[in-house]
Amino acid sequence: MPETKASGPPRAPKHLRPATRKWFRTVVEEWDLDAHHHHLLTLACEALDQTEACRETIERDGQTFTDRFGQPKERPEVSIMHNSRLAFARLIRELDLDFDGGGDSARPPALRSNRR
Repeated sequence: MPETKASGPPRAPKHLRPATRKWFRTVVEEWDLDAHHHHLLTLACEALDQTEACRETIERDGQTFTDRFGQPKERPEVSIMHNSRLAFARLIRELDLDFDGGGDSARPPALRSNRR
């Protein structure tokens, strides 16, 4: 017998930063998302948090460090941040959210790909 799930929007994962959890809740409340979109949104939030963590490290420690030979090297966080930004942008594109203010409808905005 299949289990019944409680109705309502999914909760933001607890491992996300507070600002990212707030954004997750905003997106879930304002958009009509399918179940697989919630997974994509979680991945996008994780990429956003990873980007922010790298940015904080780079801000604190700089973009380069000196290796054992005295040569400047790029910090690994620079590459990680770049990859996280790309992942975030791709996941947001995959979510296909339309931010063009659709109208005064009481319904949440639909995904552009569903309006064909």
